[in-house]
Amino acid sequence: MTEYERSHTMPGPPEQVFDQAANIGQMGDWLPGELHVRAEELPAVTVHEDRTDEDTSALLRARRDQMRIEWGTREQGGYAGWLQVAGIDSGASEVTVHLSFFDAGHDPGEEQVTGALDDSLRRLERQVRLRVDNAAG
Repeated sequence: MTEYERSHTMPGPPEQVFDQAANIGQMGDWLPGELHVRAEELPAVTVHEDRTDEDTSALLRARRDQMRIEWGTREQGGYAGWLQVAGIDSGASEVTVHLSFFDAGHDPGEEQVTGALDDSLRRLERQVRLRVDNAAG
């Protein structure tokens, strides 16, 4: 099993950050560009990966009371992950994303995964910043 974890500070309170991250209809705004999540009957979702042109059955659970989103593949159990939002000083938040690959065949490698996680967190920050700025003015 291989695991990766990245964290990033966001310019908003944890509730706003979590709501943005957990909005399935807007996940494409911050997930890696090659991944597309389509809701079925939650927690069931389908994840389409452009790189392989494959659909994967997955589960996605958003737990607002814990400020946590968890996901993973359904049938093959190739990977799982979570996103955790925590409030920090001055109304900001820290978002941590963790991925676990149980099958080496699903792991694209450290450079690609950490790059994609960092990019996704920056994209999520931009979405949160837009939301916070719009709410303020």
